[in-house]
Amino acid sequence: MRVYVPLTLPGLAAAHKAGELGPGPLTAYAVTPGLREWYVSDDIEELEYAALSRAAAASLRMMAGAPDAARRRVVVAVDVPDQAAVADPDQVLDVGALGEVRIAAAVPMSKAAAVHVDADDAVDDVSAAVAALGAADHGDDDAQFTVDGAEDHELLWFGVQEIPNIVG
Repeated sequence: MRVYVPLTLPGLAAAHKAGELGPGPLTAYAVTPGLREWYVSDDIEELEYAALSRAAAASLRMMAGAPDAARRRVVVAVDVPDQAAVADPDQVLDVGALGEVRIAAAVPMSKAAAVHVDADDAVDDVSAAVAALGAADHGDDDAQFTVDGAEDHELLWFGVQEIPNIVG
């Protein structure tokens, strides 16, 4: 199963240095039954893009807790056995948890298929989105518009061999 693990740039650097994403448990995003039902699509590429987008939103939240982290969303796509990624059946109706899975143990970086990172031109919008998260969570429509503005930027695809250049 392909899962998408949200990180920050410092988190990616640490995972690269350690040779693994972890320690577990890890929160990741995948094509779960709840995501399939919510997204109403059978196109696996669309569903995986939705899971990637959920992970990108989680990366944004991670940056809010890491004031010194560069303001670029980071998502690592990894392949794990189906039974390793467990969705909480109680969260099927929670829109905020759609696609969320837990992975109990660390995942070797050798299982990474790709890394998705914001381009430099997204930094201003991502920075504004991080700053607006709190107000958006409290129902401020203008702040939510700012947070949504980060989603207007597509994450770039990188091969795992490019990680040293990304975190360099």
